[in-house]
Amino acid sequence: MALDDSQQPYQDDGVTAVTQPRASKPAVVRKKFAKPPVKVACLACRASRTRCDGQDPCTNCLSKKRKCSYLPSKRGGPRKKKKLSIPSDEAVQQDDEQSAMITPPSSGFNDDSPEMFGQIDVLSIPGAGLRSLDFPSDVHSMFTDLFAPNGENSIPVQMEPTPSPSNVPSQSLVRTYGSEIEILNAYYEFVHNYFPILPPRFAPRVPDRPLDGVGSFTESPSEEPVIPYRSQSPLSCAISAILALVPHPNDIESSSPASVVRRRTYAQMFAQMANLTIETDCELQASTTDPALALSNDRPLIDRAPFHPQAPVELESILALLVLSVYEYTQRGNLLKMRYRAGQALSIALDMSLHSLSDDYDEFSEARRRAWWMTYYCVLQGSIVSATPLSIVANDPQFVTPYPRFAADPDGWSVLIQAQQVLVSATQFVVDLNKCVSTRTNMQYIFERMQQLDSWASSALAQSNLLPIVPQTMSCRGDLESITAQSIRAISRIKLSSAQIKIHRFRAFSDIPIFIKKHCDLTAATTTTTTTTNSIPIETIESPATQDGITRVGCACSSLDMFQQSSSDYTPSSASSTSSDFSSLPPQYPFTNEFPYSSQHSAKICLRASLLISQMFHCLPIPQPLLSDDRQPSPPGLQQLLPSQLPRTMPSFACCLMQGSYAMLMIFYKARVEKQMTPPEYGGGSSSNLSTSPSDRLIDEIRQGLERIIAAATNYAIAFEALDGMRDEIEGAYHTAFIQA
Repeated sequence: MALDDSQQPYQDDGVTAVTQPRASKPAVVRKKFAKPPVKVACLACRASRTRCDGQDPCTNCLSKKRKCSYLPSKRGGPRKKKKLSIPSDEAVQQDDEQSAMITPPSSGFNDDSPEMFGQIDVLSIPGAGLRSLDFPSDVHSMFTDLFAPNGENSIPVQMEPTPSPSNVPSQSLVRTYGSEIEILNAYYEFVHNYFPILPPRFAPRVPDRPLDGVGSFTESPSEEPVIPYRSQSPLSCAISAILALVPHPNDIESSSPASVVRRRTYAQMFAQMANLTIETDCELQASTTDPALALSNDRPLIDRAPFHPQAPVELESILALLVLSVYEYTQRGNLLKMRYRAGQALSIALDMSLHSLSDDYDEFSEARRRAWWMTYYCVLQGSIVSATPLSIVANDPQFVTPYPRFAADPDGWSVLIQAQQVLVSATQFVVDLNKCVSTRTNMQYIFERMQQLDSWASSALAQSNLLPIVPQTMSCRGDLESITAQSIRAISRIKLSSAQIKIHRFRAFSDIPIFIKKHCDLTAATTTTTTTTNSIPIETIESPATQDGITRVGCACSSLDMFQQSSSDYTPSSASSTSSDFSSLPPQYPFTNEFPYSSQHSAKICLRASLLISQMFHCLPIPQPLLSDDRQPSPPGLQQLLPSQLPRTMPSFACCLMQGSYAMLMIFYKARVEKQMTPPEYGGGSSSNLSTSPSDRLIDEIRQGLERIIAAATNYAIAFEALDGMRDEIEGAYHTAFIQA
């Protein structure tokens, strides 16, 4: 810290002043520099890595006509001098003068005194990470008396921060960018392949260049973020909110609590900026001066350059709301705001008549078509994840806007929209089924509707599996969006497979719950200790180490008789506890035999669909941005984030992970019970040959499928905190199921 030592003044008594007016800085004579470096550089000079003269405003900002602002530096600190013996009266007087500048430790922790956390680092080795925790105020008060001696005349002591055990500065870097072009390029690297709201690239790929040092100016991760570049486009701000959640390539502790909180804070700031800009774009000047005149005005004109040259600027508010809709769901876990943002976008899109565009094609047609159909997609998605009725008619004849087109897959958009329509219809089927089951009425409608949806989903899935036919006129642009087109096909298959599970889930498994919490339209386990038709005791799930708990789950699943032996003239001795549980199971619904499909047929469909979901999630592309050739060498011990560690983004269809996991876990329990009930001479029991056992091969395939789903959920959770709950739920159920497998 020789540099910091030469830059920071100190007093004769060895106590560093926390605040000191710039005008009162003592002049220090230095031999090596004609003009010594300043103590604090402005934020703009920090970001551009240029020397600052410390003036307010500084010469650099004054010449470039930019805002000049300062933030006190809290890194490092001067070395203490040996204290000279001074009279006690002078010491007391100096302490009184500094008490106005130094916050006494006895007042508790706050975000402005991070040095206090350094004092307990020695207590947290080798990695409790106490400095990275965002303590609430009530926790702060618990530690107040640990650092302040009792007594009214106690002298506050300035303590130097203790370096972290790794000797590497702990800085929570955030992925931000310094221009619209760089944000747009990052959109194509991290967002476009999963959420193509904009037309294809209009310029070649360029290296990804997030700003260095942004997010590391302050110690507390919850402090007001410093935004070096503020865009005027709501779409740019909304995309920046998503990009801020992706770990910075130079963040060595990207999974630490401090880094997570810092990314969360920046993302929310960008989201708020996007909302404010949307309000500004919709504001009429006459509304504040002459409201009566405002009623007769047309839509306000937006006077700024477009974010994308082939997307009209008036579309940016719609596209920003779509991005924010996914952000509210996947990052903040707010389904109400998710639907609200999509509803706002729908209102603006209908007002602009984007739903009734003609077949005429110009340079802006593709952008308008994508804006409409992605708005339609997000409105349906809000209904799917919340299991609520649609706010629009899905097949409204007024929606006549032609589909957009991928050069590499002309039918890709129609496959995606049809998959979304099938999935939202299957979700509504689940809602209707639950109502009919509870009242035992109108079951004939349910049976007929099940047949219709099964036929529709099978047909759409077969269409999604067809290889795209690329016209020769578009072959020259076939590689422009080929990865995006393949990703959209995979997402369509995921949605259609999830729809199949929803259609057949009740017939196959009677909706017996496995997960503890409520996810999507899946039934949550209750707190009761008795097994009922619609519940499995939580104790069974929360106690994976007990064989009895696992057996009881398997027995509940085995009542659906998919894997039960056709012959019942034997009772396996190895499953005596299982046999006793059979007698305690409640009878199945009396009307289940009237379903158009058997439970075995529905279970097979659920199994195939769940395995396809796991495979398609695994096939989704991982972001692989171009690296800059002129990137500064990494500090010692700093390793950039590998491409395999970069998270996928925009997981608006994350509920499909839960659907696939549920189906595979239920099939696993049924297969295990079948294996326990099969005599050893027929390939079951403890003496069966595992290498040739069909049940064992099925269980192994299910294990691999669940591991792929957990890997996908873990990848998403790197950036999106709301998906942590899904990942933990699936992983917990997986370990419960395979604790002895």
